[in-house]
Amino acid sequence: MFTGIVQTQATVISTNQQQGVMRLVLAVAKQYVTKLELGASVAINGCCLTVVKVDNISDQPLAQVHYDVIDETLQLTNLGKLIAGSTVNYERSMTFGTELGGHIVSGHIHCTAQIENIIHTQDNCKIQLCLPSQWQKYVMYKGFVSVNGASLTVGETDEQGFWLHLIPETLAITNIGKTAIGDALNIEVDQQTYTIINTVENYLRPQAS
Repeated sequence: MFTGIVQTQATVISTNQQQGVMRLVLAVAKQYVTKLELGASVAINGCCLTVVKVDNISDQPLAQVHYDVIDETLQLTNLGKLIAGSTVNYERSMTFGTELGGHIVSGHIHCTAQIENIIHTQDNCKIQLCLPSQWQKYVMYKGFVSVNGASLTVGETDEQGFWLHLIPETLAITNIGKTAIGDALNIEVDQQTYTIINTVENYLRPQAS
């Protein structure tokens, strides 16, 4: 489980596709691999991945962390579009005593949303995201949503999807500030909202028939 508070950005070193699995290698500051063991979970652009190898050489300024990404994940998320030099959002899994500054995030991406518009103002940035129709009912005004692993509040909703209102700190800490119109961002809807809506719909469906 994760909090949706992105800790840092990591840089893609390589992406190698072999037999339905992509080996993703990231470079990250060494403080973010402290006690990072094989099999640990890390959210990369909000997608929960398992650590399969850690290269932490003493005379190197950055550590390299390896992950295997299966085909289903590549099709459902934006990880398949990564290339060497891309930056990704990075968050270690939460531990007991972790400050929950965002909301509970599972790391299971539901879909991607395409950026339709970006409006920069003096104090913030507004981004319009187009969401697949089947997921729109789970995104509500002032509700939580995880975007590329960042816990964010929905600023507005419209017929296409929703808007984000982002402060400079969010743009600086995450890779959302590096995105452009047409880019696809990973979306995980709020799990509580998802569960409540599905439960109510399942309860009412037999009565409606």
